[in-house]
Amino acid sequence: MSTTTPHADPLPSTPAWTVGDLTVRRVDEVHLPPRTGPWLLPGATPEIVADLPWLQPEFVDEQRVLRLASHSFAVEANGLRVLVDTGIGNGKQRANPAWDNLNSDYLARLTEAGFTPETVDLVVLTHLHTDHVGWNTRADGASWVPTFPNARYLTTRAEWDYWAGVDMDEARRQMFRDSVHPIKEAGLLDVLDVPSGGADIAPGLRLRPTPGHTPGQVAVELSSHGESALITGDCIHHPVQLAHPDLGSCVDIDPAAAARTRQELLSSLSGTPTLLLGSHFPPPTAGHVVPEGDTYRLVPAS
Repeated sequence: MSTTTPHADPLPSTPAWTVGDLTVRRVDEVHLPPRTGPWLLPGATPEIVADLPWLQPEFVDEQRVLRLASHSFAVEANGLRVLVDTGIGNGKQRANPAWDNLNSDYLARLTEAGFTPETVDLVVLTHLHTDHVGWNTRADGASWVPTFPNARYLTTRAEWDYWAGVDMDEARRQMFRDSVHPIKEAGLLDVLDVPSGGADIAPGLRLRPTPGHTPGQVAVELSSHGESALITGDCIHHPVQLAHPDLGSCVDIDPAAAARTRQELLSSLSGTPTLLLGSHFPPPTAGHVVPEGDTYRLVPAS
């Protein structure tokens, strides 16, 4: 990963989108440093980016380097207050220098969005990677305690069973010790079987399996009154992958499965009114998938 700290460009006020009666808010944590893109998606070379003028200026910088961000999505759904993924977290020892002992104003932004930690009902973890589980917990003296004490935290059984059986390196074991095991020990973690056709978790909220990046990763589908949106998780890291669905991440556990998942997902969304919300897309973050020759592009939504 990058050896530089996240850059300090100002983050915008909390943006929101409506999906029928549902409201989705992006809660920013931090812009990821410029070297993240070449590390994470090494196939997204400046030459490939240059052939995709629609990526500029929002999704790539002047040097044709990918812009990426860390954020959560806070969803109000039929009286339920749901947080999708919890970012990197503050004050945690991480092997990645860009994430090590982060000090962001994420909780203030979450509160600004109207989601004080005590009011969150459900935390959906699209997968158990370090930059998606960090705010599961917060420091309380020398201990890590659940940030959202009244919430159920949800992950899939395929995801849980994979990490329970794999030989993890010390950096990942540390992440589980400070960000995953404390919520399990507090009795707040639910492990859900999600069949290939998906699983409803609440009215208007559905988990859609998107394996490849990790075995049990899911996207989150939102629907209300004929409108729909999809939160990607890491099955799509950046809009460049719409034009090149075979372009994978260096941390995909099964790159071939990840590419198949991405192609199937984009094909199902292409030309539809479904709003795509990228878990690492920089502002404007949301858009619609439209066909572009044999592949796709993203048309940003307001």
